[in-house]
Amino acid sequence: MSRLPPPPVAYRGRIAPSPTGFLHLGHARTFWTAFERARGGTLILRNEDIDRDRCKTEFVSAFVEDLQWLGIRWQEGPGMEGPHAPYDQSRRRDHHLRVLESLHRRGLVFPCTCSRREIRESAAAPHEGREEPVYPGTCRGKSLPTADVHGHWRFRVTDGEVVSFEDEALGPQCFTAGKDFGDFPVWRKDNTPSYQLAVVADDAAMGITEVVRGADLLLSTARQILLYRALGLVPPRFYHCPLMTDAHGLRLAKRHDALSLRELRRRGHSPESVRALFAQTP
Repeated sequence: MSRLPPPPVAYRGRIAPSPTGFLHLGHARTFWTAFERARGGTLILRNEDIDRDRCKTEFVSAFVEDLQWLGIRWQEGPGMEGPHAPYDQSRRRDHHLRVLESLHRRGLVFPCTCSRREIRESAAAPHEGREEPVYPGTCRGKSLPTADVHGHWRFRVTDGEVVSFEDEALGPQCFTAGKDFGDFPVWRKDNTPSYQLAVVADDAAMGITEVVRGADLLLSTARQILLYRALGLVPPRFYHCPLMTDAHGLRLAKRHDALSLRELRRRGHSPESVRALFAQTP
């Protein structure tokens, strides 16, 4: 008797803005892509507010309003019921800490006292990563008992380990640990999780099957796949959207107030006219 194939996994996507400023046209295009790809499945809105110094509550209400104005709808998140609340990342710290402790028990993290300046200026770090200098391994030999899990911790990569994946938008991707990136932070000095750990912990807990985000996070994806492997988890699929640029070819950022959704709305743009700009803007 032949076996029936397993049922298809229901699509679960997410939109995960950080409330450090108003959404701009580039955010809007990426989030619209996530919304379109989640049609027929479930879309989650998650507030990635772990940066205590830069995140502001007024930007949370602003991005909720802007996303709704643009025509994006979600099934779980602010204003919706769902099994994975809270959707504020800052309120999920206990879950993030459990993930850190799991990595610690496996001997996969170590405490680090290096400053960014020391890493940048280290003679032992001659290779420039795609985002930042490759960590030279200065503190790799340090260890602390489990009870002391706090402060700045890094994930210990295996030099030479290859991370490859098929991006749904950009095709085959390949990175090498120790060359393209080094040991990376998973817990910060202010006793909060790093972006890499928090995203993996929350995407896994929320059952995300595909992550849609900007192409500037391709290297982060390689790091996150290593975390998935270390935790015995299957990573989601990834779809990295090409970045939008301004008239000078510079990548759009939250400093581009003229291209924020707030400003475009003030100028009289409709949701339809903003969505039409997605195809016109490089």
